[in-house]
Amino acid sequence: MVIAVLLVFLFYLFQGPSDRHSANAISYSQFLSETDAGNVRDVTISGDSIVGHLSDGRSFSTLAPNDPALVARLEKSGVNISAAPVDDDGLSFFGLLISWFPMLLLVAVYIFFMRQMQGGSGRAMGFGKS
Repeated sequence: MVIAVLLVFLFYLFQGPSDRHSANAISYSQFLSETDAGNVRDVTISGDSIVGHLSDGRSFSTLAPNDPALVARLEKSGVNISAAPVDDDGLSFFGLLISWFPMLLLVAVYIFFMRQMQGGSGRAMGFGKS
């Protein structure tokens, strides 16, 4: 059971964020060129991340610098704009578990070996039979 949980944990650890694999990364200048050409259908802006779809249905993602004229430029090109809150995965329970997992594993191994070296039952008032 412990091995199965560990395998699932490692799978999710190395899988990475699931929302980034569906979009093709493009440069910000290419995004602006596509916008000016009228090829961008819709975008979702979340912090400095922009994810959207082109007119032919392909999805894309890019990182945007602080550009105050970006929203006006998108509206001028007729792009459907939506905003999403910044997804902060660093403070989630899973992120905390990942960062503390090695330390907790070392403490558990230390306790296990100390109990093995102690002999007896390891419980309060547990006198070993001789």
